[in-house]
Parts: sequence; structure tokens; C-alpha cells
Amino acid sequence: MAYNEDLEKRLDFALQVFPKKISKHLSKKKMFGGLAIMYKGKMTVGIVKNDLMVRVISGKMDAILKMESVRPMDFTNRPMKEFIYVSPKGFETEEQLQNWIELGIEHAINKLQNN
Repeated sequence: MAYNEDLEKRLDFALQVFPKKISKHLSKKKMFGGLAIMYKGKMTVGIVKNDLMVRVISGKMDAILKMESVRPMDFTNRPMKEFIYVSPKGFETEEQLQNWIELGIEHAINKLQNN
């Protein structure tokens, strides 16, 4: 198993609550040896093994990195800008998972508006 398929099912379920104006632009893409959820081609959240990968706008990174269960995404042995990993303890509840998804979508929308 390259990534946690149960987490993929949880993501699929959580994404159903978004309004159609957002959900119609969501898609899945295999990357990083896992799975990424894209919004209009921009990465939002994903799964790498058992961790949740989340894109976070730069203005929120310092506060987010101080949270328990969060660490910089160091896929290439160097922290990647605006990427974090969240260990399973950080998304045990559906509410926690939803918050991470919203952060990832916020990042994508922000990037699209500033391009």
C-alpha cells in the first residue's frame, strides 16, 4: 500500500460537504508516491503513506508548525515551502480532517487569485 486508502475514503466523504462551486473543481492526482487532491490544478491536501499532506498559505505557517502532530514536509530532505505533514493523531476526528482540507483549499484559492 503506497498510501492509506482508508484516509482516501475519509477525504472523499469530507469533500462532499463543499458547495458545488468548489467541489466541481476538485480532482485527484497520484503524486509523491501518494495521492493529492487538486483544486483547479493546484494541490490542496494529499496522502503520503499514513500522513496527511497540506498546503498552507505562508502567513499561517509559523502558527501551524507549532501545532502538535504537524511537521514541515521534508520529502526531499529539505522543508518544502508552504507544505506540511500532519501525523494521524492530528486528524483523528472528522472535524480535524475538515479543518486541514479547508486550509489546503484556502491555499489553492489564494494562489489562483494572486496569479
